[in-house]
Amino acid sequence: MAYRYGDREQIQLFPQAIEDYVSKDDPVRAYDAFVEALDFNELGIILDENHTGNPQYNPRSMVKLLVFGYSYGIRSSRKLERAAYHNIAFIWLMESLKPDHKTIAEFRRNNKSALKETLTQCARLCIKLDLIEGNTLFVDGTKIRANASIKKTWTKERSEEALRKIDERIDEILSECEAADENEQGQPSIVSMQEELHDKNALKAKIEDILKELNKTNKSSINTTDSECARMNSIQGSHAGYNAQAVVDEKHGLIVHTDVVNENNDRHQFATQISQANDTLGQKCLVACADQGYSTTDELEKVDKQDIKVVVPPCEKSSIKKSFTYDSKNDCYLCPEGHILENSGLTSNKKSNIYRIENKSFCLGCSRFN
Repeated sequence: MAYRYGDREQIQLFPQAIEDYVSKDDPVRAYDAFVEALDFNELGIILDENHTGNPQYNPRSMVKLLVFGYSYGIRSSRKLERAAYHNIAFIWLMESLKPDHKTIAEFRRNNKSALKETLTQCARLCIKLDLIEGNTLFVDGTKIRANASIKKTWTKERSEEALRKIDERIDEILSECEAADENEQGQPSIVSMQEELHDKNALKAKIEDILKELNKTNKSSINTTDSECARMNSIQGSHAGYNAQAVVDEKHGLIVHTDVVNENNDRHQFATQISQANDTLGQKCLVACADQGYSTTDELEKVDKQDIKVVVPPCEKSSIKKSFTYDSKNDCYLCPEGHILENSGLTSNKKSNIYRIENKSFCLGCSRFN
């Protein structure tokens, strides 16, 4: 059987234009038409054809690059730069313009509000196209790791404990210095002790500044690498990160609003996220839904007062664990009905023990088990 082979060095008498490589129904054409229809003056981006100096990249092309990249999950300026070189859809959209990653990052940094409004206009266009109804909204959150170590996250308790230990060590160094003056034999050198004392005082000053900032901002924690992230708890353990919120429309599951907060839980997010989603859509939803993590009385009342139906399961204040008595000698628990739960090993993440009852039928027939 014969095979077809390509030839990269084949010269064409009439080479194809980039336009020929993008089909008429390719989604990239919709993004191109959408951005072309935007009023950039309303977005706050000035189109100045008489700009002097080195020619800038067309702002419309830069917005197209960012919005189209976001729709495919490409946020990195370096990845967008590579796409402008290698992806035919991006090449067509950019009309062969190839901005470097620094230019892309600078444009995004200088036009944050304009890009946000662009995405808002995109959501409202989806309403006109009947892709979004805006009647029923769902809100949920997910934890995203920050580019920072949890070891650099400081709480008030950790700061106060660190200051206590530093003060103790400073007292020890001063005592060692006095002892070294009296008897130099067998004692650390004065120079090394003075260096350690200087380091401890410098560390103490840094931690005191952190503690002052915690008291001033009333934050639960501060990360010295990324001051905007917070300590997040998840099934993978604690890490420095963010709490990303997303509001989704019921009809096709399209995201209508996103936000990133540095609160460890979702208890204070429900009313805020629904309100911001309504602002994005330009209309008030009829039903707002969320999971149990958003179930706090104040937040639910704020939404309910807007004549929006709230669908959130109640937060169960369970005290079941407190009803169990732990026997440290035998490493087991005694349930309220008098049955023993023995240690059966570790959980999958190796961070906690599992205690099981020998006969599960006792639990299934128990009134406390619901």
